[in-house]
Amino acid sequence: MATTWEYATVPLIVHATKAILDQWGSDGWELVQVIPGPDNNGLVAYLKRPTGESS
Repeated sequence: MATTWEYATVPLIVHATKAILDQWGSDGWELVQVIPGPDNNGLVAYLKRPTGESS
């Protein structure tokens, strides 16, 4: 059975990046990618975690 996923996008504050990612990680989220935010303003993290449902 395939794993189903849920996703989140999270704006990152540069001076608190580790704390933000640690908090999401402790809630079961896995970091997929970090990209520049809109208009290259800040960073945005893309995260995923299994939903607990299988298809």
